[in-house]
Amino acid sequence: MMQDLEILDIVDESDCVIGQKRRSEIYSQGLCNFRVVNSFVVNSLGKLWIPRRSAQKRIFPLCLDVSMGGHVESGETYEDALQRELEEELNLDLNMVNTQLLGYLTPYKYQVSAFMKVYEIRLDYEPDYNQNDFIESFWLYPSDLIEWLNKGEPAKSDLIKLVQMFYAN
Repeated sequence: MMQDLEILDIVDESDCVIGQKRRSEIYSQGLCNFRVVNSFVVNSLGKLWIPRRSAQKRIFPLCLDVSMGGHVESGETYEDALQRELEEELNLDLNMVNTQLLGYLTPYKYQVSAFMKVYEIRLDYEPDYNQNDFIESFWLYPSDLIEWLNKGEPAKSDLIKLVQMFYAN
């Protein structure tokens, strides 16, 4: 798989690049000192667009996920990765959508899986998502999503933490 050959930057506690590793090595070694971007699609009713990952996904197959997420590849900025992943996963152009940064999280301070920037995109329609990435999706109020997750709905590990952090009232 191409993803196994993907090269990611390894960063220190200050998010400064100190080296590179293959994505497969990072996961096999259980590292958290790499970068990712996540984004929530939110409509005018305050519902989150939450997709279910496809069965072919190497990690968290068939789990609920943030609206868009991806690794920051070696040499990319968080914003470069956001633009690339939005196009790959949701067929959206970053310059054509209303985007805002919700937060910057580190694994050491927030116990998330990696260094991450979390964004929000305002959309009142379902994104034209990549069928290889996702198999279905739901528009859910944050409280309903949290309820699903607390009842055992399988999800990517950071999902409940991010929803609680940015959307729980």
